[in-house]
Amino acid sequence: MSRDLLGDMFGALATDRQEAARAALRQVAGRRSISSLSSVSGGASGAAIFRAEIEGRSYLLRVEGAELPGLPRNPHRHECARLAAEAGIAPAIRRLDETSGVMVTDFVEAQPLEAFPGGELALAQALGELVRRVQSGPAFPPLVDYLELMERRLAGLVASGRFVAGVLDPYGERLAAIRLARQDEPPSLAPSHNDPNRGNILFDGQRLWLIDWESAYRNDPFVDVAIMLDSLATGPAFEAGLLEAWLGRSPNATDRRRLELARSLARLYMACFLLDIGPAAAAASAVDAPDPADVRRAIIAGRLAPGTPETAQALGRVYLSGFLTGEPLPGLAAFRFRLI
Repeated sequence: MSRDLLGDMFGALATDRQEAARAALRQVAGRRSISSLSSVSGGASGAAIFRAEIEGRSYLLRVEGAELPGLPRNPHRHECARLAAEAGIAPAIRRLDETSGVMVTDFVEAQPLEAFPGGELALAQALGELVRRVQSGPAFPPLVDYLELMERRLAGLVASGRFVAGVLDPYGERLAAIRLARQDEPPSLAPSHNDPNRGNILFDGQRLWLIDWESAYRNDPFVDVAIMLDSLATGPAFEAGLLEAWLGRSPNATDRRRLELARSLARLYMACFLLDIGPAAAAASAVDAPDPADVRRAIIAGRLAPGTPETAQALGRVYLSGFLTGEPLPGLAAFRFRLI
């Protein structure tokens, strides 16, 4: 493939990253020729993602996007991605330039998770086993206390002007109650992906992979499980299957309490992330979360479109309400992160 064609594909990248992307592909290709390069839709990280064909083999080229406002880059992301790849949890890394944030990995030809052999229960068990592999693998570096991070995120949402003063007070009270509960049962820490939503879990027809290790560090092990369940669980049987495969036993009362706390914190993270998308309108006098089933119907009917601030705001309010109430979020599992 000529430099001009690569330049056309990389035209939206910053100049230094264009050069780093070309160099990474050339190093992986060696004497082989690059037959095609195509753009691949990404997730919420803002990375530019491409599929490269090099003499019958497919590779994924990932170029990090700009640092998001208020979200400093995780300094351990590349180390965690490398450890996960070496453990066979993430696709093999063929080239990594930490300075430019350019990475080339094997490409996973993903199939729908619904095609997983054995149906939903088998998928739930495989997901639980996947989390257990992550958390029993090589140690990740620590980065931040997850509860303290949520306290900062909620404070940022309060200060954003998106809600009238006092509207979010009950959410601060809920967070304070979680802090008290965690003092009684402080979490142990384990290697954690911290964003194992549906979009970051790939099924290649035989096994599951985890991708996008931007948020990985040592964390409360229940956080990964909570995110998976909110993103994928279809009911109590699915949740039970995942938990038992992860724990290697049936969950006890302590496990349930820790899961509830982790689920609340993970929902608050999602709420703050989603509500920060798009310009702030006039301050709202209430959260006014839509019914999750109504959101699902609006998505199916096309009234809420992927990637729009309106969709992000609707989902953000659903997650904010779920943080406060702890109620299930029915109907959203199949859509999370396909919409932002």
